[in-house]
Amino acid sequence: MHQSLKNVLPVALVTGSTSGIGAAIARRLSKNGYALVIHSHNSVETGLALAAELGNAIYIQADLSNDKERIKLIHETVSWKGQLDVLINNAGINRIIPHDDLIPASPDIWHELHEVNVIAPFRLIAEAEVALRKSAQNGRAACIINISSHAGLRPKGASIPYATSKAALNHMTRLLALSLAPDIRVNAIAPGLVDTPLTKNWTSAHELWNKRSPMRKAAKPNDIAHLVAMLVTSDYLAGEILIADGGLNLT
Repeated sequence: MHQSLKNVLPVALVTGSTSGIGAAIARRLSKNGYALVIHSHNSVETGLALAAELGNAIYIQADLSNDKERIKLIHETVSWKGQLDVLINNAGINRIIPHDDLIPASPDIWHELHEVNVIAPFRLIAEAEVALRKSAQNGRAACIINISSHAGLRPKGASIPYATSKAALNHMTRLLALSLAPDIRVNAIAPGLVDTPLTKNWTSAHELWNKRSPMRKAAKPNDIAHLVAMLVTSDYLAGEILIADGGLNLT
């Protein structure tokens, strides 16, 4: 008896995937033959609609600041089809605070950003490790991609707590690439400015990218999704932090 299609397709979980970069990644991986787990903290109706649009997909709601819900997200993901092959840690939060205004960067903000941007990806990876290693038994390494930021590599970003959390995510990516290989490849993408509804009013940032970046524009969500698809198919890359800022880092 032939296996059904749902048991043949590899499974990808994309956190924070109801809009922007995450939705573009989900659509790209679906197009490339993956069954998708769509996730968000809120946006339930949007998540259900996207899952219906993609076809071979489900939506799971989870608050990634809550460890019980992080565990539930992985458990429900693996239970769906009995496997997990690709984990994209896209979900993250931000706070805009001028770098020279130190008092507003309160301990609560530091804890909030670190919990979602650093601890949550680590805990999801830890909970998913068994399923990802099982995926590698099929002859191809499983794949984890952390969506970071150029702010984790340069002294830039919306706030110091945010930039620091992304720097931590970058280093965690390298450490995990060493500890999980060869069964699981771990890489990161560090976008600069991405043109989304969230950033449409960031006038000074758009001016900077339009004038100083070699590509003279911000990225589109599909630009980042294209890089994700490339890393998923590049079986030899591990521990890379791929900067995607249109070359602004060169200036």
